[in-house]
Amino acid sequence: MADWLAELRLGRSEAAWDLFLDRYRRLIFAAIRHYAQDHDDVMDVFARVCEALREDDMRRLRSYIDQPKHRARFSTWLVTVVRHLTIDWFRHRDGRRRLSAVAAGLPPLRRRIFEQVFLNRRSHVEAYELLRTAEGGSELSFRQFLSELRATYRAVTGGHRGRILRDLAGPPPPEVEAAADPPTTADTSRLLAAAMERLAPEDRVAVQLYVIEDLPAQDIARILGLPSAKAVYNRVYRALAALRAELEKAGIKRGDL
Repeated sequence: MADWLAELRLGRSEAAWDLFLDRYRRLIFAAIRHYAQDHDDVMDVFARVCEALREDDMRRLRSYIDQPKHRARFSTWLVTVVRHLTIDWFRHRDGRRRLSAVAAGLPPLRRRIFEQVFLNRRSHVEAYELLRTAEGGSELSFRQFLSELRATYRAVTGGHRGRILRDLAGPPPPEVEAAADPPTTADTSRLLAAAMERLAPEDRVAVQLYVIEDLPAQDIARILGLPSAKAVYNRVYRALAALRAELEKAGIKRGDL
């Protein structure tokens, strides 16, 4: 039994929180940094995550513990919780007006697509039908819509802010991602970020901790609840192989990264 969990079950919440944070601090920061680069943003989100996890006598953590059957490993569940809290923090901080400003320089049709898909959170099919039935949109074919949708995604989903927007809107449909245009240098980071998004949350965090933060495999195993360093190596190498395969399909070779 994890030390923090034992303390929590004994009703010693303060001791449980200190032990929990000591063990999972790096995991929480890694999950936050997937969306935030600015140091102040990272620290503000971290404070919000800690506040949310501690409120009501650590209710969120207890809700996982009290489940009769766990569908996911605790570290996977925790990454998902941190992800939702991070997105909510940015949504509340930025608000609709600031998010709308992202699309200020887009052509009119792409601004309308942005509004329907990213702000109103319509499905792509719903957005197409709304645009087609709007004034002047009756001549818009679905093929043209997909082309404009692809251009909209490419314009607004770069960088860490783009990751927030992708989660607000959902991933591009296969028709958009599979478009035959060869990737340019400007596309490489976007495609890599999209490929990372499609990894399982625990795999994504393992890659970030091992490759980007250079954390020892044994420490990652302890954080993620894996049996050994070898299990970390296996998970990371499988994830990297999957990333390489997906990027190669898009025409990006090892030397392009």
